[in-house]
Amino acid sequence: MSLYCLHATQKLPISLEEAWEFLSNPANLKVITPEYMTFKIISGADRPMYAGQMIEYIVTPLLGIKTSWVSEITHVEALKYFVDEQRFGPYALWHHQHFIKEIEGGVEMEDLVHYKIPFGFLGKLVHPFLVKPKLEEIFNYRTQALEAKFGKYTLK
Repeated sequence: MSLYCLHATQKLPISLEEAWEFLSNPANLKVITPEYMTFKIISGADRPMYAGQMIEYIVTPLLGIKTSWVSEITHVEALKYFVDEQRFGPYALWHHQHFIKEIEGGVEMEDLVHYKIPFGFLGKLVHPFLVKPKLEEIFNYRTQALEAKFGKYTLK
């Protein structure tokens, strides 16, 4: 089984505190997820993020198929990073690290996602033309949604 990695960075013209407040609130996932995925939190987003927090949601990533997903927030260091890991869902493994740091004129966010596709050889076969492009599309949507909400980063 292959381990894949998605790496994304984005700069925003906001303070570290404002970025952390938005990004560490699970309820804001809906804002940065494409509408067609009908993202809906079922439980676990009723308090500020903490290590051990379990968040359950329903999402429709492909072909209109609703999927249950349960994530655990495994690590949190306020204003620096947090990690979520899938406990139940569509991937054989999902480990998502979210880093944030202050830069001149704003913040830089960095995402590092390590994931494995289920179904052995079949999963490996569909990864390059189905799974990888879908993940890139979702992260591109997120980039646009965050720019629409907070503005485009430009260093003057």
